[in-house]
Amino acid sequence: MRPDRAVDAYLRHITIERGLSEHTVAAYRRDLAGYCAWLQEQGVDDTDAVTTALVSAFAVERASAQPPPAATSLARLQSSVRGLHRFLVREGLAEADPSERLRPPKTAQRLPKALSIEQIERLLDAAGPDPAAPVAPAETGDDAIIRLRDRALLELLYATGARVSEVMQLDVDDLALGDVLRVRGKGSKERIVPVGSYARAAVDAYLARARPELSRRGRASARLFLGARGAPLSRQGAWLIIQTAAERAQLAAHVSPHTFRHSFATHLLQGGADVRVVQELLGHASVATTQIYTHVTVDALRDVYLTSHPRAR
Repeated sequence: MRPDRAVDAYLRHITIERGLSEHTVAAYRRDLAGYCAWLQEQGVDDTDAVTTALVSAFAVERASAQPPPAATSLARLQSSVRGLHRFLVREGLAEADPSERLRPPKTAQRLPKALSIEQIERLLDAAGPDPAAPVAPAETGDDAIIRLRDRALLELLYATGARVSEVMQLDVDDLALGDVLRVRGKGSKERIVPVGSYARAAVDAYLARARPELSRRGRASARLFLGARGAPLSRQGAWLIIQTAAERAQLAAHVSPHTFRHSFATHLLQGGADVRVVQELLGHASVATTQIYTHVTVDALRDVYLTSHPRAR
């Protein structure tokens, strides 16, 4: 089978049958386009002619490129190649998998950076007013509408630990379950996440006092969060909202949409939540992904011990 046709079949499989996201499929497409081009340079025009030695040579050549690629990029590239060949064997389009001995490079484990509870509170207050507070006459203009939306967005990110892409896909109807939220995660998998009283109050205030006005400015949309002109809010728009709030709160730490997710998980574990409960709330397929947050809490415990115990040092 021609490599390019094999790649097309594999991409259809991971899109339709496995339901991977557009971003993941696009990354696989780029990786495998480079792989096909490399095979063509080697004179290989049939996947049956691909050998273990060829796959290894491809991995070595990519690893030795200048400037050196990141370990995560190499790991993803090798995952793309292994996925392609495993697919061909599983579908009966190849007899053997030449990539089965390929081992991905070890990637450095990056501990997520979480904000403290005090920093989170500063950030939320900087985004917009407390929804329980009365609205002053000076706060009824366009700026007040936007700040109500911004407060609701940040409260929801912190309350649910959802990815920013997941929150941007929320419809108003996803809130119909009351104190829980229906979130569509990676691979279109749905999960139910509780919503605390603070976030619910902020979202209710936004729905009652801000969203109707934003909705009138554009075409009708079921999306929960709308931009200033009434169109669905984009991920870039959410990023700008967070950056503006961080500047107002005068936070020295770098703050991104994922910072809320990291803080959500870290604060739950510090509060005594079971790691498997946090795994379910985050929508992680494996508990091993969630366990990175336990390192953060252990580090915090170690710091407290070293500074508090009289014979710790």
